Amino acid sequence: MGIWSNWIGAKAAPADAGLYLPQWLRAGEAPAASVCGYAAQYDEVYRTNPVGLRSVRLVAENVGGLALFSDRDEVHALVGAGLMERIAAALLLHGNAYVRVVTGSRGKPVALDLVRPDRVEVVTDAVGHPIAYDVRGGRDRVRIAARDGLYRRQVVHIRSLNPDSDVYGLGCLEAATPAASIHNRASRWNKALLDNAARPSGALSYEPADGASLSAAQYDALKVQIAEQFAGAGNAGRPLLLDGGMKWLPMALTPADMDFVALKEAAARDIALAFGVPPVLVGLPGDSTYANAREAGRALMRLTVLPLAGKILGALGELLGDWLGPVELRVDKDEISEMAEDRERLWRQVSGADFLTRDEKRRQLGFDLEEAE
Repeated sequence: MGIWSNWIGAKAAPADAGLYLPQWLRAGEAPAASVCGYAAQYDEVYRTNPVGLRSVRLVAENVGGLALFSDRDEVHALVGAGLMERIAAALLLHGNAYVRVVTGSRGKPVALDLVRPDRVEVVTDAVGHPIAYDVRGGRDRVRIAARDGLYRRQVVHIRSLNPDSDVYGLGCLEAATPAASIHNRASRWNKALLDNAARPSGALSYEPADGASLSAAQYDALKVQIAEQFAGAGNAGRPLLLDGGMKWLPMALTPADMDFVALKEAAARDIALAFGVPPVLVGLPGDSTYANAREAGRALMRLTVLPLAGKILGALGELLGDWLGPVELRVDKDEISEMAEDRERLWRQVSGADFLTRDEKRRQLGFDLEEAE
């Protein structure tokens, strides 16, 4: 009995498989571990995955939308929302952000330029301290010294925690790639089902009375006929006419193969977890109530956005301090709506502290001391 199984694309699990894998995870796809390199992981997690893209944008846009406070007006002109957003995205994706000082004719900073981190190579001295940065642009390579002749920093390297390297930071792409690969492959499998009438087809069994098999020409003709007349959503429900000796064997996926929803949700949660985003904020069902969304927004701001913004502002403040003198650069938390409840609780606690003087209360709340008349 010859069986034509190309139509359904089904493959049996390998005999040495220790665990059962759903059909869509093992049908003709490379394992997730093969997605190596920044460019490939960027495509897998960010460019082609809606959960990864939304997670990165959610954090980066919140960092860029923070109200900043500085004691110097020229600093506000240099550190804008666009720069903060792009630095946050670089840290999330690559783990490294390189910000270069652009000076004017008077030797003062006129702009801060973010260099693409995948084009930068850090040059170190004998003990591992950065002394220069090689920036690739097409076929050219430009070397920027870490400090100028007056020992002022020309480039600040902001990096995420990476205990395995003394020079480079570690982004979130590598941790999110396995989950993103599962999520993407489940989506492609679902699309393939839709392209084939949103259901598994079956197999054709050739059972002639004399026990003969299909010739090569008959086999090729049958494949062409099915591909042109019966496969695809446009041919859904079209009757199949069988020749003598042909028998239709309907087939279906197992419950494990059909469990796309649970597996995709689990993968989406892992992707959001890698970027520090509560799952409810990326549209995952099950816990999306107004109360949960409000608490998730506060958690995102307190646990992810503010620490990331603090790291960025601290590094930029040190960089500009070399050129402009001491610089105070921080987030104005009074402008953050998600922190209103925490702010109200702090005011109530400080106001009720009878053992504090008026000046001590003002200092606790971040106000300047009152000038003596």
